[in-house]
Amino acid sequence: MSQDFLVGVDVGTGSARAGVFTRDGQFHGRHEVPILMRRTDANFAEHDSGQIWQAVCEAVRKAMFIAGAKPQDVAGIAFDATCSLVVRDASGAPVTVSRDGEDRWDTIVWLDHRALDEADECTRTGHEVLHYAGGVMSPEMEVPKLMWLKRHLPQSWNRAGQMFDLADFLSWQATGSLARSQSTLTCKWTYLGHDAQSWRQDFLARVGLEDLLEKAALPQKASPVGADLGPLTAKAADQLGLTTTCRVGAGLIDAHAGALGVLGAFTADVETIDRHLALIAGTSSCVMALSAEDRPTSGVWGPYYGAVLPGVWLNEGGQSATGALLDHIILWHSAGGEPTREKHLAICNRVMELRESEGLALADRLHVLPDFHGNRSPLGNPSALGVISGLTLDSDFDSLCRLYWRSCVSIALGVRHILDTLNTKGYAIDTLHITGGHTRNPLLMELYADATGCTVVEPSTPDATLLGMAMVAANAAGLYPSLDQACLAMQQGGTARAPKVEARAQFDRDYRIFLEMLKQRQVIDALD
Repeated sequence: MSQDFLVGVDVGTGSARAGVFTRDGQFHGRHEVPILMRRTDANFAEHDSGQIWQAVCEAVRKAMFIAGAKPQDVAGIAFDATCSLVVRDASGAPVTVSRDGEDRWDTIVWLDHRALDEADECTRTGHEVLHYAGGVMSPEMEVPKLMWLKRHLPQSWNRAGQMFDLADFLSWQATGSLARSQSTLTCKWTYLGHDAQSWRQDFLARVGLEDLLEKAALPQKASPVGADLGPLTAKAADQLGLTTTCRVGAGLIDAHAGALGVLGAFTADVETIDRHLALIAGTSSCVMALSAEDRPTSGVWGPYYGAVLPGVWLNEGGQSATGALLDHIILWHSAGGEPTREKHLAICNRVMELRESEGLALADRLHVLPDFHGNRSPLGNPSALGVISGLTLDSDFDSLCRLYWRSCVSIALGVRHILDTLNTKGYAIDTLHITGGHTRNPLLMELYADATGCTVVEPSTPDATLLGMAMVAANAAGLYPSLDQACLAMQQGGTARAPKVEARAQFDRDYRIFLEMLKQRQVIDALD
């Protein structure tokens, strides 16, 4: 029997998901398993990579059962993950990244901001590698995290023999291969995929990581996204419920997998792909813009070469807390409580009722800057703080709904700020392709169109990120001659929503206020 199925795996901040697809991109089954995260304070967050692998294996097995797929019918598998840092010793055993020394916690989560000082130190070098990281080093990237580890946990650094971006760790668990994806190394490790001198040893030496390539067991050259890393090992095949004939593709950072899933349809015309933007929106939001040439943009990560598709440049903007911000607003408000899905929907429904009488002007003297966890783009300021203007003594449920609504508005205006910045650099973005948890929030989906003035496309596939990984798996399995051909053959289209013309005046006003508040915050921060 021919191998007709492909498995995509996506590891996010709070869960591991697996999806089963056919070679033409049809979805057949999906399962999600929670993963653990330990927060010891606001800037520290850690995972247990062993528990993540267990969750991945459970998710794959149950997705296969739901899909009714047989192990021998799976041709390929591929893994994406958050850009979290996994530390192992030379034998593969976990090495602690925690201040309490417990080896179980061997992974620094992407959103961990322990390395703020180290990130600033990297930025002050002014090195050429920053030209390909938006001009500013973020504490969410691996280099400052590695600097922190070497300085603050020298015993862990001395024990380390292998370090991985989480997606590469999963590929290593699956195959035993120490190959690393061009997506992870280019975006988070200062690897310059477009240059013959891909690693800049002088930069690594300046930040005290002259021994990084040896300590992390890094290759001199990254593997292109979708490259065949080999078959599953017997052990991994048994754990995943698959076979050793299943090939493993070089994966991506999770948001990049989402970009591949929603923008893959446009790879045939890379010259006009810059009209389309991928918005992968969940706990945080990532904004992905592709182009045929490099377009350096201050405060926007990149330009990254080959980080999503071989030969194509990527600029990546983002917001460090969006879904997390709305959760925080609910937790923080006296009328809130646990930010369950039901609570979010109850608030959204009440906002819609309030708008029937007050319209889009609902709470229009209430304004929010959403930078509660810093501003990733376009300001590139991880120390930026959130601002709320226009509060009263109201503390009932309706006051929570008004604050939630205006926080949603601020999130959408933050995307508009990123788009405006990108469009000054040669992009002509007029269409947003959205995937992730925000597609289940009716207020955000409406605002992404109305507040930005863009057409919003929601993918027809139930999980575009998993579809992106199935595309990678199909390429690794040799089902298509190239990754872009796999994308074209497997893309599923979507449903478009045009912005409402009558909403333009309200959100233009809100945007002017948004920009003015940014200026005022800067003035206040500069005062002695």
